[in-house]
Amino acid sequence: MRMTDMPLSTPRVETELRPTVDPLADPLRLLKLTGVLHCRAALTAPWGIDLPRMPDCIAIHIVTEGCCWLDIAGQPLQEIKAGGLVMIPHGSAHQLRSAPGATATPLTDIPVLRITDRYEHMRHGGGGSATSISYCGVRVDPTGAQRLLQVLPLFIRLDTLQQEDRWLQDTVRFIAREADDARPGSEAIITRLADIIVVQAIRAWLDSAVNEKSWLSALRDRYVGRALAEIHRAPGRNWSVAALAGEVGLSRSAFSARFTDLVGQSVMQYLTEWRMQLARTRLLETGEPLAQLATQFGYQSEAAFSRAFKRVFGVPPGEVRRSL
Repeated sequence: MRMTDMPLSTPRVETELRPTVDPLADPLRLLKLTGVLHCRAALTAPWGIDLPRMPDCIAIHIVTEGCCWLDIAGQPLQEIKAGGLVMIPHGSAHQLRSAPGATATPLTDIPVLRITDRYEHMRHGGGGSATSISYCGVRVDPTGAQRLLQVLPLFIRLDTLQQEDRWLQDTVRFIAREADDARPGSEAIITRLADIIVVQAIRAWLDSAVNEKSWLSALRDRYVGRALAEIHRAPGRNWSVAALAGEVGLSRSAFSARFTDLVGQSVMQYLTEWRMQLARTRLLETGEPLAQLATQFGYQSEAAFSRAFKRVFGVPPGEVRRSL
């Protein structure tokens, strides 16, 4: 082993190298889930539903009774049984069927009973064996969520729930109750519950994707994961490669190579893009002056901040604010 590959100091305990904050928390917040649509579907075989592409949306199907088959983008058919969940993070077109080969009716041709603007019931099929599916469709901010979404697979399925682990069933029942009651604040509650389902699905995929090489899997690395957590915790700090290397206990060269290998871009590129994603959110949500934002995100001048912003998004920050 070369000296440059060795930690600068040996930690006394393993926990010292683990992130002090959750490095996934802030990327998940940038998803900004809004506009939840919830549908409870009562289906009887034979049946099939052809769902069109829905850009900037995450689709979640939870099978509460029976089973169904997922057909998406030429991938092998996936059987989803009762208690299982499938999430389509990119809003891709897909079909759900009672059995392989069953005719799929376009979603827009299937009548629904609209309970509220955000909640509907569907009954569809030929009268045979029953399947019940609870569907949630949520919009995401495509720019803020880009880094997270681009590493997620075409679909995520979660079908290993044990009887004692009933968070999914309980969450679905809570969503259905809120939708049925349509009380003040119900939409906000349903959106938060959809947040829980999305986060749980992503965490389950992350736990299972042991050989997946991506920015998201880099969160598991004890050195790079801690560096990402530090960047997320204090994006405006005067970070350098050397400073972050010192935080995690690696030499500058070893840390830089490790970060680039696992994340797919250099430390400073990641830092700049992360700062600009946060700055864009602040531009859209607050009236803070550009000079103040520049200072908060580690820039010495408004001009330097504006140049960095335009490199990342292709337009200056003032134009983003004027588009509101």
